[in-house]
Amino acid sequence: MTTSFIEKQFPVSKVSKESYKERKAVQSQTLTGLGKWWGRKPLVLVRSAIFGCLLPATDNPKKDMEIFLKIMTMDESGLWLRKEKNFSASDLYEIIHKTPRLDKKYSMWFELDDSGEKVKVMKDAPRAEMERTAFDTLGYDARIALCVRPEQTERPKDDFAWSEINQHLGTSAHSLTELTQQLSQKRFGENVTVGDCFCGGGSIPFEAARIGCIAYASDLNPIAGMLTQASLELASSSISERSKISAFQDKIYSIVNKQILDYGVESSENGDRADAYLYCHQATCPECGCMIPLSPTWVIGQGSRTVATLEKLGNEYIINVESNASDAMMQKAKVSGTIKSNAMVCPCCGKTTPISVLRHDRTDSNGNMISGLRLWEKDEFSFRKDDVITERLYAIRYVRSDGKRFYRAPNAHDLQNERIVQQIVSENIIEWQREGYIPSSKIEPGYNTDQVIRERGWTHWNHLFNARQLLLHALLQKNAFENVESSLQMMCSTLSVHRCCNWNSRLCSWGVGQARESMAQTFYNQAFNTMWNYGTRGLSLLSGVYYLNFKELPIIEQIQYNVDLTDAREISAKSDLWITDPPYADAINYHELTEFFLAWDKVAFSRSFPGWYTDSKRILAVKGDEHFSQSMIEIYRNLREHMPDDGMQIVMFTHSDPAVWAQLALIMWKSGLRVTAAWNITTETDRSGYNDGNYVQGTVLLVLRKQVGDDEAFLDELNADVKAEVKNQIESMQALDDKEDPNFSDPDYVLAAYAASLKVLTSYKTIGEIDLDYELNLAIHEPTKSKVVALIERAKKIAYDFIIPLNFDGYLWKELTPAERFYVKGLESEKNGNYQISTYQEYARGFAISSYGQLMANERANTCRLKTPQEFAMRTIGDVPDFEASTLRLILAAIHIAIKEDENPEKGLYHIKNNLPDYWASRDMIKQLLAFLKDAHGIENMPHWEEAAQMAEHIYVLVDNDHI
Repeated sequence: MTTSFIEKQFPVSKVSKESYKERKAVQSQTLTGLGKWWGRKPLVLVRSAIFGCLLPATDNPKKDMEIFLKIMTMDESGLWLRKEKNFSASDLYEIIHKTPRLDKKYSMWFELDDSGEKVKVMKDAPRAEMERTAFDTLGYDARIALCVRPEQTERPKDDFAWSEINQHLGTSAHSLTELTQQLSQKRFGENVTVGDCFCGGGSIPFEAARIGCIAYASDLNPIAGMLTQASLELASSSISERSKISAFQDKIYSIVNKQILDYGVESSENGDRADAYLYCHQATCPECGCMIPLSPTWVIGQGSRTVATLEKLGNEYIINVESNASDAMMQKAKVSGTIKSNAMVCPCCGKTTPISVLRHDRTDSNGNMISGLRLWEKDEFSFRKDDVITERLYAIRYVRSDGKRFYRAPNAHDLQNERIVQQIVSENIIEWQREGYIPSSKIEPGYNTDQVIRERGWTHWNHLFNARQLLLHALLQKNAFENVESSLQMMCSTLSVHRCCNWNSRLCSWGVGQARESMAQTFYNQAFNTMWNYGTRGLSLLSGVYYLNFKELPIIEQIQYNVDLTDAREISAKSDLWITDPPYADAINYHELTEFFLAWDKVAFSRSFPGWYTDSKRILAVKGDEHFSQSMIEIYRNLREHMPDDGMQIVMFTHSDPAVWAQLALIMWKSGLRVTAAWNITTETDRSGYNDGNYVQGTVLLVLRKQVGDDEAFLDELNADVKAEVKNQIESMQALDDKEDPNFSDPDYVLAAYAASLKVLTSYKTIGEIDLDYELNLAIHEPTKSKVVALIERAKKIAYDFIIPLNFDGYLWKELTPAERFYVKGLESEKNGNYQISTYQEYARGFAISSYGQLMANERANTCRLKTPQEFAMRTIGDVPDFEASTLRLILAAIHIAIKEDENPEKGLYHIKNNLPDYWASRDMIKQLLAFLKDAHGIENMPHWEEAAQMAEHIYVLVDNDHI
């Protein structure tokens, strides 16, 4: 059986950085232009996982890594091939100037003005050579900032790197497709099939098909199936076929645009065209009886300095709109919102009323909260005048013929336009629902969907859209249905309407950032968040999301794929590699969220996908309830049955708790699979909106094979095996790591320890004292009693014995408190340029620190760091056990005092000697800690430590020379 590259090593750091770059491209990612999905995995991660499985591990691991990086264009020549941006003259000068060797060679090619600030490169300079030389001096992060992403390029067929790749692998390929097929033949005797039974947004099957695999995709959810089918079908379409789709969209948009112009409902009395409408809710104050407009802020535009102001008229408020507002007006508008901390603040009487009181919420006999709001009827689309909460238009943004925008409060003409829109929708809504142009289905209760029912009384999906939104979306659907010529056009039209719904609903907040005055998407997070004020797009602004974005989609020749809509437990297709990203436990309720889109698809699906169902199959969806583990066992047992003996699986997940690891291990074990490796790819993107859970900011790749043999072991026999496996795994990773450009961080070593323990555990058919069902129940409900959780915890402790900081005495390291170890390891991580919150999360778990917030200066993704001595100052650290009374805390305080007291290191030494009773016995520890702190001096990414590091060095000298 061939051992794969990914089972022995993986370029964790580089793949993490490339994944992060791809994720930060946001709407410019290859597949996001087709439609909304939650948690699509980066394509570069998928590509690296597939090649990690296909490449064999040889007896030359360093060469294996070199070849893998060439295939991924992550090597030196690959990065240069991907480079798309040139250095500015000043950047080029700065890079060359700070490197003496380069400065001597190239400085004569620069011209500086008299101030020495403006730089020019001479016309006859060897610019290309200078660019390459400067580029090669940069770190990996700086280089990829100048590059396109790996999936956006491929090595030319005549690139010399192919010779090196082929020589090492025994292939004759000159493209990724050829390489995939040749490696597949060597491994499986046929082209590899990559399967994904949770295809979601389609990343895994799409990337598999692009690099030459046969892609098999399935999902229970029809929206996932459509997104995956669309990406693969469009990728296999020719330029002319894509042009027809664009022409079709142009045609539909033009027809709707003419209809809207004929209605006149987006036009001012002067002929200006509105592109945005701002609505707010309003309610009667129960204290004074005044009708109050509700909004958390009255800033309309930060960049345009536009605000709304309230003017009382009788028992109501007029909302005025003012542009070019003064600083004072902007500040007042910002803080004078009428919604604060989920309560209404009345500007008339000054009283505050909780929203729950406003809605007349009550509690039933079982303690459940029941909303007091009226429940809407199926054919309604607007609030009634006597509703507790109503709605009003308070601002419109118009665009003049010269392109300039301006806001105004709605006048009589605008309000008449609103009435016309209401009348059109009122007269047509029943027919539109019957024909499938707009939703007619009921909102089923659920974890996410209950929110809109409870907070607004909305009972059907059409209620999430106001009259203007329903009008535009209905016209787009109706005209598409009447003019469509192919199932692909119908599918693209459906995806376009989905995009419009996501970016144009009552759940779209109005953004007032400095550079953005527009609507956020409905699913800016994974919830149905009702808004007190929201934006609505006019057709011209809606065009930006209506048109599907094809430009990032490559054209893939000879593509092979199959997409099914089926329960993962019922799959009968075989795959050599199953790569899955399962809906794990309590993360995202895909079945509920996608019903927002499915409500629009009853007719469209019958035209694009005859035979496909159009409901979310809630009853079959994998949920984080008591049936979760059994559902997962059934699914992965089925996948095991549908893979060859030499096949592999990669399961992607995001938890980092030993108990969750134990759960997953037991699930895979019971499914007949064994763990062979695990790698953590960190992407550090915001997870706001996910349910609370023990998440890391990244993705764990759990590598699995079929369990073979009938070996049995006993738990007490495994401890020695686990220790040896952990030691072997970590030492092999350390031996392969690049000291100049580290690939592994400490959390990677800990993760490797987890995997090592699972490798030992799952290599046996049975463990004498362990009942798998009982253990799985314990791991879920009482992890502290689980023997498997304990085994993984021991493996983690073993790993932490191997990750002592460089040049730190092992004996002294053992004397540090857990909080001191946390701080020292965190600072070491910062020295290596790692500012990821997941690193500190893992250290906290590893050193059993329950709280570490008081030690942190910043806890934001990718900028996370510890406090410096000056930031600690003399504040008490009460939330971190053992830190306040520790030697390290004393030293940090001494550095602060020395800096504060006229830069006098003697004052720092005095503080240490005066507060440490056993100073003379502790000198070795004091010197060790000061030596570690002073090494932060001169590190480019740590300017905030420079002063403290220098003072640490001064105090170190005093302690070193201090004698009795």
